[in-house]
Amino acid sequence: MFAFFSAPGRGAGDVLLTDVAMALEARGLRVRGVVQCNFEYDPARRCHMDLRILGSDHLVRISQERGIHAKGCRLDTQGLAEAVFHVESALSDGRPDLLIVNKFGKQECDGEGFRDVIGRALVEDVPVLTSCGPGHRAGLLEFAGDMATELPADVAQIVDWCVAQAALARQPQGI
Repeated sequence: MFAFFSAPGRGAGDVLLTDVAMALEARGLRVRGVVQCNFEYDPARRCHMDLRILGSDHLVRISQERGIHAKGCRLDTQGLAEAVFHVESALSDGRPDLLIVNKFGKQECDGEGFRDVIGRALVEDVPVLTSCGPGHRAGLLEFAGDMATELPADVAQIVDWCVAQAALARQPQGI
């Protein structure tokens, strides 16, 4: 009940996850979590990164403006913590059909970010979908073990997996 995909190209995973979330919501599934929205605002600077909290119209900025010559990580960990809080709250407001997390990245590999939320969803039998870059694949597999299913970066195939997993999760569990 835990799937991931890798999409080649900068921002391709974000677009694909947004398309999947919209398709699932159009089918009436109760989807919670976050998708990443990248906003280009100056050709000389890197984009702003926001997380859209699914099930609401709330955006949380997770990037810091560090100056035009800055190198390294731009992640705003306070913004990420705020987004995690919103998703945890949404999980407490009733069982969703699916949890989407924008990516399993460095924070999750290090035991931070959305890692605990993903774990909670899995314990509560809520299917989880995320993207994962090649550099974090080993950390994702270490975390998820044999629960992890790799999907192709294809909207239709991912939607089919999500719909099937949501249906399975709704079935009563045998004793």
